[in-house]
Amino acid sequence: MKSTAVVFDDPGHMSLQALELPQLQDGQVEVAVQFSGISTRTERMLWDGSVQAMQGMYPLVPGYESVGQVVKAAAGSKLKEGQTVFVPGANCFTGVRSLYGGAASRLVVSDQKIVPVSNALGSEAVLLALAATAYHAVSGGGQQKPFNPPDLIIGHGVMGRLLARLTVAAGCPAPTVWETQAGLMHGGDSYKVIRPEEDACHDYQAIYDVSGDASILDQLIQRIRPGGEVVLAGSYPQNLQFSYAPAFMREARLRIASEWKRPDLLAVNQLVNNGQLSLKGLITHAQNFESATAAYETAFGDISCLKMVLDWSAHA
Repeated sequence: MKSTAVVFDDPGHMSLQALELPQLQDGQVEVAVQFSGISTRTERMLWDGSVQAMQGMYPLVPGYESVGQVVKAAAGSKLKEGQTVFVPGANCFTGVRSLYGGAASRLVVSDQKIVPVSNALGSEAVLLALAATAYHAVSGGGQQKPFNPPDLIIGHGVMGRLLARLTVAAGCPAPTVWETQAGLMHGGDSYKVIRPEEDACHDYQAIYDVSGDASILDQLIQRIRPGGEVVLAGSYPQNLQFSYAPAFMREARLRIASEWKRPDLLAVNQLVNNGQLSLKGLITHAQNFESATAAYETAFGDISCLKMVLDWSAHA
């Protein structure tokens, strides 16, 4: 059995390839992928080769935002055929690396890795990984006490919107969101979105940056109250630096929010199922998998593209 997969052959070059799937082992399932999301953070850095540690890792199959149906379940699997599941990547192909291996028409994966989701979500289920990342920035993956929620969020892309929605859903005061791109100012129905120069506040307790702007630290440190915190929750291809004196005067705290953990994914899935978290209005573009090259170019180059989804549902 072969699977059609997106393969990054080299930075800036991709192809669709037919890759052989392995035989199912105990506890594994085969998933027919219906939709996969394109990450404008991690996948962009793999696409443009800006992650130095990844040099020599090509060719690779990207993708950790896939949703589909179980079509085969091996002995011992906890999942049944026909169930809709979210797949945060797979490692089932030979001859290529999986980083993270989910952008393909069929996947073989352990049932311990995937999560059953509601059929009603459709393509919106691909957003669960980003929602879990936003949730992790505040929750710490369930491994420690939750952190202060954001009262200022930098960036109104999908990550910023999810973080703002999660903050409101938790019953916390609605955060302020900074955005500099006019095309991204809309969509803040339960919180305000403003330009930085329109904000007179210099007393924020917790500022969460999801913009990925490596030059913004000094500006943010000047906006926190004494003992306040700046949380780095974006992806930063360049080194970060800041002026020590203003940070010293405020006894500023800097924290890095890492990747989501499974408890974060389970938590946001429950919030979505309960109607506490909406994923509506975040997917702006969709392309058939056969137009994958154009889809990736749009996802990485079009500012109006909040989220691009590849549609695999017509794959034979």
